[in-house]
Amino acid sequence: MSIHLYYSLIPEALIASMLPPEKFGQYYATGHKFKSKGQAVFFEIDPNYRHPYFDIDGCYKRCVSKADGSPKNSIYVSMYRVTEHLTVSVLGKMYLTTAMGETLGLSRGDTLPKVEPELHMYQDLAPINSLVVSVFDPAAYYADVVTKPSKSFRFPGMCFVELELGPLARDPENGKEGDLPYSFLQHLREALMELTPRVEVEQTGPSRPLTRIPVPNGQERLFRRHRGGTCLLPHALARHPQKGSQQLVALGQSLARTQLSSPAVGLPERQLP
Repeated sequence: MSIHLYYSLIPEALIASMLPPEKFGQYYATGHKFKSKGQAVFFEIDPNYRHPYFDIDGCYKRCVSKADGSPKNSIYVSMYRVTEHLTVSVLGKMYLTTAMGETLGLSRGDTLPKVEPELHMYQDLAPINSLVVSVFDPAAYYADVVTKPSKSFRFPGMCFVELELGPLARDPENGKEGDLPYSFLQHLREALMELTPRVEVEQTGPSRPLTRIPVPNGQERLFRRHRGGTCLLPHALARHPQKGSQQLVALGQSLARTQLSSPAVGLPERQLP
């Protein structure tokens, strides 16, 4: 049996497995013998990828069939500082898995979404887990948290998805909520209103947008409201477009009604030491 290498975002981990992606997604989301359940987001990584930070070869030697001949489910290569040591060139498909184990694979695209003059909401997945509203489009948000930070902190890399705001993206005060599923809509409106048209004015430089406001984050990842996803490590971006709602029936009824579009993935063009 061949060995696969997976980069998990929930939680952040690098995992070797003898399971193909769909079966790995089911195993990873439902647990052994369906005893636990939780959503999963992961990438398949080039199995020939190596980095001195990871003992991949050592884990491959341990990833062998069980005594009864069944495949080895998982060997954890690392659960720490995974994101910053990967590159775009080693990424394969991105997979979304529901809590019931249904898995959808997304291939990489060629371009980033068109920039629109509107507000955005991002769910950070790795290496931190937070929900943020911002005036920045995905590429600009990437720069603000990784390569050209406007605050006193930065990340060596980050993975995030953009979530749908509907009419609130252009009119947070009066826009209709529609079928937005968030339980914190009033707080979300207030957070978005803080971004428009308010700016921070520095005495020694030009004004700049107020960009990051945390909002409450629940346990469930709202796949049906993913507008775009970005996995970021320094210096490069790539995109994994999501498919239309008619192609999401396999992910369950909660996903089948809603259009998903264009997640993007950014990783370093070079490996970090």
